[in-house]
Amino acid sequence: MADQSPQRRSSLSRRKLLGGLSSVGAAAIAGCTRSTGGGSNDDETTTESELTGSVTIKGSSTVYPVSLAMAEEFQKAHSKANVSVDSTGTGGGFKNHFCTGNADINDASREIKETEIEQCSSNDIEPIKFQIAGDALTVAVNNDADWVDCLTFDELTQIWGSDGAQRWSDVRSEWPDKQIDLYGPASTSGTFDWFTSNVVGEERGHRSDYEATEKDNVIVQGIEESKHAIGYFGYAYYQESSDRVKAVEVKRSESDTCTAPSLDNAKDGSYPLARPLYIYVAKESLANQTVSEFVRFYIEQAETDLVKEIGYVPESESQRDENLDTLDAAIEDVQ
Repeated sequence: MADQSPQRRSSLSRRKLLGGLSSVGAAAIAGCTRSTGGGSNDDETTTESELTGSVTIKGSSTVYPVSLAMAEEFQKAHSKANVSVDSTGTGGGFKNHFCTGNADINDASREIKETEIEQCSSNDIEPIKFQIAGDALTVAVNNDADWVDCLTFDELTQIWGSDGAQRWSDVRSEWPDKQIDLYGPASTSGTFDWFTSNVVGEERGHRSDYEATEKDNVIVQGIEESKHAIGYFGYAYYQESSDRVKAVEVKRSESDTCTAPSLDNAKDGSYPLARPLYIYVAKESLANQTVSEFVRFYIEQAETDLVKEIGYVPESESQRDENLDTLDAAIEDVQ
């Protein structure tokens, strides 16, 4: 059920959430929850949660704004708890933080790999997957790129595959004989992995001669400043910057229909670059009540309009209930 409280609406600024691309301690935006007792307005009192301790989140820059918003809202009710959220990339988070035991949660824009599960296992860490939102991965070009409105998977592969096209005219002869300026996520990114697996293909592989970064705003800026640029990132970053760059419609093949990225098209499955987003929780961390309460809060809020306001598709009630069942079983195991 959507939570439309004025408190939530006033607390969330997508520009604020998406603009912070360096490591941000969410504790800096912590607050207290004020509750009104029965009777007159003079009875207003401050209710302080006794929950203390910390939660550490690393991983995907795509999921980062969702986790940051969850941390902000959670700390309003639990001002003595600290939730820190860093954007490190899905793969970078698993390898350098989560699977080494230095993070409770890893945000992920793709599923965990077998090699990452093995690394976690070697450190006695059991990752538990929770699907928390849907994304419409967006391909964008400069606002003045009037020659391109729709791309097929084959054309995206020509542009982003290894030994890919150097000039727009290499893709279609009628397009400008100008070099393609490429901006995209780094190889530590789950978005890079998902795009490689689902569009370019593992066999051909993603090209490496492009401006790679974990900072999605840098991708947006690069496209905005070059008429012949192209890049891709999570839909929330496009929604925040839709006046600065142009989203390209996508179709799998020439015979398909071009479809624009949108939350509705991602939700109904008509957009070919729709994908799920996840958090992975270290099962052992659920013995910590602050972590388990935060994850429960996260799962419950992932089904509300909070996620939609950020720019992603909220989870369904059935997915929420499945996640809660998984969480309860895991907590029972570690207690």
